[in-house]
Amino acid sequence: MGSTERIAQVAKRVAKWARAGHHMVVVPSAMSGETNRLLALAKELSPPQHTDALARELDALAATGEQASSALLAIALQAEGLPSVSYAGWQVPIRTNSAYTKARIESIDDAKVRADLAAGKVVIVTGFQGVDEAGNITTLGRGGSDTSAVAVAAAMKAAECLIYTDVDGVYTTDPRVVPQARRLHTVSFEEMLEMASMGSKVLQIRSVEFAGKYKVPLRVLSSFTPWDIDIHEEAKSGTLITFEEDEQMEQAVVSGIAFNRDEAKISILSVPDKPGIAYHILGAVADANIEVDVIIQNISKDGKTDFSFTVHRNDYNRAIALLKEKVLPALGTDHIEGSTQICKVSIVGIGMRSHVGIAAKMFGALSQEGINIQMISTSEIKTSVVLDEKYMELAVRALHKAFDLDQSAAI
Repeated sequence: MGSTERIAQVAKRVAKWARAGHHMVVVPSAMSGETNRLLALAKELSPPQHTDALARELDALAATGEQASSALLAIALQAEGLPSVSYAGWQVPIRTNSAYTKARIESIDDAKVRADLAAGKVVIVTGFQGVDEAGNITTLGRGGSDTSAVAVAAAMKAAECLIYTDVDGVYTTDPRVVPQARRLHTVSFEEMLEMASMGSKVLQIRSVEFAGKYKVPLRVLSSFTPWDIDIHEEAKSGTLITFEEDEQMEQAVVSGIAFNRDEAKISILSVPDKPGIAYHILGAVADANIEVDVIIQNISKDGKTDFSFTVHRNDYNRAIALLKEKVLPALGTDHIEGSTQICKVSIVGIGMRSHVGIAAKMFGALSQEGINIQMISTSEIKTSVVLDEKYMELAVRALHKAFDLDQSAAI
């Protein structure tokens, strides 16, 4: 959606599917750079503040980017001879909570959309936005168009949700970091969920969560393939995210390496080691709508312990200020430190369930490169480490090679 020429190409692609007999609901994002442009205008008028009043207006402003692209796409489809209609999130409506800039979808009324589809129209619904109970426009956070698309697909019980993006599928890792990275033909929902949560930018994590909850089949495809590619070939391209482990799938021990440089680490030192301390610290952070990722509490010494956790880098300053004002005085300590110069690197694979020694192999590969591990987090199918940011690309390349992801055939 980067230009009117690109929008015209999107319209031709949509028209191809519609003329093949498919009922189409399209959820476009804003034109390239438009959301950044709008928010930059707001910044010129007002310094960044964390007030509900400002957040409400920022959402109302940012939502106009998707409204413009949706209307333009409808116009382009009409030029192709296809009846089409565009709706903003509040017109559907897509109901959300009132957490401005990071709202969550609560329900979708699909009656209007179904009526238009039955009338032979292509329906275009703005991504990234909805409306709260009070009628305020809300946005879902960056990448929210993916979430909108999957949520609409779930509400409509769509046969498949196609996500067109700037890559042609899900790779073993970012090809810009590891040129030998391979595209995965299929990946399990669980793996995709972990990859998204660990920093893979292919899909927003909430879109994957929606897909998993409502069993929406997802396929990630490239928006740069020619619009007139054979429709059957296009339907089988990209990466399919599956919800049942296919016996024919090659179950690699590790399927991919994810990484995220948008993290910051906060440590509160010498806090009392007693029940309720973790809740006291993290409860206050959660009440401020700040998401916490990796958490570590050190072994107690003399009744004191150190408590460390990571947050998104954009929330770092706000979290530090909150802790100094509301938490540290009650804990009887003023020892707090942090860093925004960290990253998280993760190995992901459903094959890790049935293989031992995977974490040890990961730590060994990092050790051979002289990379120190600051924090560790594990689940059944992933292991994540927090590192100094300057080692991120070296770590990803080392792990990609250690687990033979550049040699084995892609799933």
